[in-house]
Amino acid sequence: MASSSAQVFGRVLKLSALLVAAVLLVGGAAGYLFAGLEGLLTAALGSVIAFTFMALTVLSVLVGAKLPLAGFYGMVLGGWLLKIVLFAIAMGALQRAEFVHGPTLFFTIVVSVLGGLGIDSWLVLKSRIPTIS
Repeated sequence: MASSSAQVFGRVLKLSALLVAAVLLVGGAAGYLFAGLEGLLTAALGSVIAFTFMALTVLSVLVGAKLPLAGFYGMVLGGWLLKIVLFAIAMGALQRAEFVHGPTLFFTIVVSVLGGLGIDSWLVLKSRIPTIS
């Protein structure tokens, strides 16, 4: 059982990587069945995008944990804003790409994000981090 935020978010990152690998396998197979090689490549792209954003979340919390409380909130909220801007830019760039199979990209990202939220919630609720030192 994790007893520090670094241990919790280290586990979050490991389980998120396993989740994204599973989504890549299942999504890649489904994408290949429905759209051929484009579906497989799109599932890989969606998995990479999802893992990048999960890693940015973990990184912002770990860096923010070393700062005073206002710095922590600034780092986490700044990380969210950065992710929103990066996501909009990525989706805008991929919107008209011919090699992208839209439904595969959508379901790969949505399943990864929902699974990542479940992992985050489960591990934080399961951890024993002292709130008073």
